[in-house]
Amino acid sequence: MIEKIAHMLTRKPKLVAGIAVLLLIPSILGFAATRINYDILSYLPQDLPSSQGEQLLEEPFRMAATSMLIVEGMPAGYTNKLIQDIKNVPGVSSAIWVSNLVGIQIPVEMIPADFREMFFSGQATMMLIQYDHPGASDETMEAIRQVRSVCNERCFLAGFSVVIKDTRDVMDGELPIFVGLAVLLALLAMSVTLESTVLPFVYLASIGMAVIYNFGSNVFLGQISYITKAIAAVLQLGVTMDYSIFLYHRYEEEREHYDDKRDAMTQAIIAAFRSLSGSSLTTIAGFLALCFMRLTLGRDIGIVMAKGVILGVATVILVLPSLVLIFDKQIGRHKHKTLIPSFERVNGFIFRHRAPLVALTVLLFFPSVYAQRHADIYYKLDESLPRDLPSIVSNEKLKDDFDMATSHFVVLRDDLSAADMGELEERMEEVPGITSVVSFHKMLGAGIPDFFIPEDLRNMLRQEGWQLMMINSSCAPATDEVADQLDAMNEILHSYDPEAMITGEGAMYRDLIDTSAVDFQVTNYISIAAIFLIIAFVFRSVSVPLVLVATIELAIFINQGCCYFLGTEIPFIAPTIISCVQLGATVDYAILMTSRFQEELKKGLSRKEAILIAANSSDASIVTSALVLFCATLGVSFVSSIDLIGAICVMLARGALVSALVSIFLMPAILCVCEPVFNRTSYRWKTPDPHPADPLPAPETAEPLPAREEPEALPVGTAEALPAGEEIPEEKQGEGEEGSPEKRAEGSRKGKPSGSKTPAGVK
Repeated sequence: MIEKIAHMLTRKPKLVAGIAVLLLIPSILGFAATRINYDILSYLPQDLPSSQGEQLLEEPFRMAATSMLIVEGMPAGYTNKLIQDIKNVPGVSSAIWVSNLVGIQIPVEMIPADFREMFFSGQATMMLIQYDHPGASDETMEAIRQVRSVCNERCFLAGFSVVIKDTRDVMDGELPIFVGLAVLLALLAMSVTLESTVLPFVYLASIGMAVIYNFGSNVFLGQISYITKAIAAVLQLGVTMDYSIFLYHRYEEEREHYDDKRDAMTQAIIAAFRSLSGSSLTTIAGFLALCFMRLTLGRDIGIVMAKGVILGVATVILVLPSLVLIFDKQIGRHKHKTLIPSFERVNGFIFRHRAPLVALTVLLFFPSVYAQRHADIYYKLDESLPRDLPSIVSNEKLKDDFDMATSHFVVLRDDLSAADMGELEERMEEVPGITSVVSFHKMLGAGIPDFFIPEDLRNMLRQEGWQLMMINSSCAPATDEVADQLDAMNEILHSYDPEAMITGEGAMYRDLIDTSAVDFQVTNYISIAAIFLIIAFVFRSVSVPLVLVATIELAIFINQGCCYFLGTEIPFIAPTIISCVQLGATVDYAILMTSRFQEELKKGLSRKEAILIAANSSDASIVTSALVLFCATLGVSFVSSIDLIGAICVMLARGALVSALVSIFLMPAILCVCEPVFNRTSYRWKTPDPHPADPLPAPETAEPLPAREEPEALPVGTAEALPAGEEIPEEKQGEGEEGSPEKRAEGSRKGKPSGSKTPAGVK
């Protein structure tokens, strides 16, 4: 079936390319229709008390979207007029200030102390604003924009919804820069590692289509998070670039066998389908492991990225061949030497010192694991935002002027007796860090008659058999102090109402911390187990996946441990994403070298000969792949003013680099030392595979090709080892293992091995 499809694709390349371009139209429309969620706390499990309480705040209280407006140094008349203007803003359900309660004619000193402390602080006063829709909805974002438009420079709008609004504005402004810089740096990386000036543009065109297809198909998910939106494009670019490189190099090999380039591309498509459908499984498994997080943000990222890899493979198989055939003349006309250095001497050194390097690998685990476990993590999302954002400035003023770092919302039954409510309020006020308690009962206790309380305020505090307490705290969210405070409050509250719930920013961050700690362990184990099983199936071995996964896990520990040694805090989601993505995306480096090592052993070569050939032929591929992923993700961190996005991309970039260094400098020694174990614990480790029935062999068993005379076809490192302008004498091109036709065919062709990313046994 694949043979027929491949033949059809190569006969009508312009038609295929045209269809691919037309498919961009519905994809762009789907991308525009996909909602972006900027509220990370909304991804908490819905069975948690804080999430259930948040649902009650939305309906019936309509308090989930509440902001505080601080008016500084303005007369009461201005504030009273301002509150009327705010009430007229579409999307605002109510605005409450002291004028709603006692009127602006009453002197401040005559206002009950509880209200005076809540609404006044020095020359500043505060009002509460409620919205009709949830805090992260488009309607609330627009309402916040309009509220700001009717305020002057002496007004400061604070609250979690306002932080979401500023996060959205920053992301919308920076995303085009993210993608543009990632493309530019990836293009630069490919320009120095690939042999054609035109080829990088062809690759980017193909991958760009896959990215747009992926984002367009997100419309079926309904929404994606802003974190997914920020990193998915650059991550898909870096991870799937290998697939494009493999197909083109396979096409170059097949050109030696066919006069018609279309027939060569047909065979390249067949080989790519068989190889990439297997080798991409590790990357997909790494992303899908994120779907097992209880914090459904992981499922959001995992589904989008796994889908991106699948669409990337599909685009390489279906679209890229047409683009290569269309621009084949231009690709060939603008060829140049690559700048990847030779690793032959390095690999010889590694082989000679393999035992000390294996010992070093084992020793590196101890400091790396310690540092990884002791790296500082932050959970408060606004800590990742620029400190000069209006919402951040306003939240700091709310904390400093009104001693309100956190507002807890307590939802409880409204049939508690007045005596119980009075006792509950007193005990809550005694909890360390609590600055004020506001409730319907407390208002009545302040001497205000029931009928005198405005309807807006009554509806805010009592609805459908529930009543609401607002408890302000001087403790910042996502800290040990607020966690202890919540424990004390829950103990007091449940002694009066076992069904009561505490929600709000502090409680939801507490649940976020607890949930993330479990998620990290679960997803890490699942990704390791899934990739272990895939590698075990591919190599038919128990020991090979153990060694490969352990080696890449070392790279992950080193990557995350760097944060400890550098003294930098990382966002809570970063370790989970990095552990799954880095393992799934870069374990292919180890698979590539191991499969080539096994292939050479099956030909009867010694361990030394096999590992040197495997390392020399794999290093250029690893460098190219890691460099593209490194550049694509590192560029985002240069321009991102949101530390959460920047930190994740820095760790992804560093992870690609660390995995490449481990694979190049440690993996050959590990494979060589562990080979006897592989031989005893693997099925047919050295036994040659039966000859395939296909007219042309699969990538890992390709027949020796005739020697080519042009410099780029020489073995890896040969050109670099000669003086400038010299070539290997013709009479010596067939001498020795390094210069043999078999070596040149099986080794790196123009810096890329023929079996790139194709594990042995994958057909």
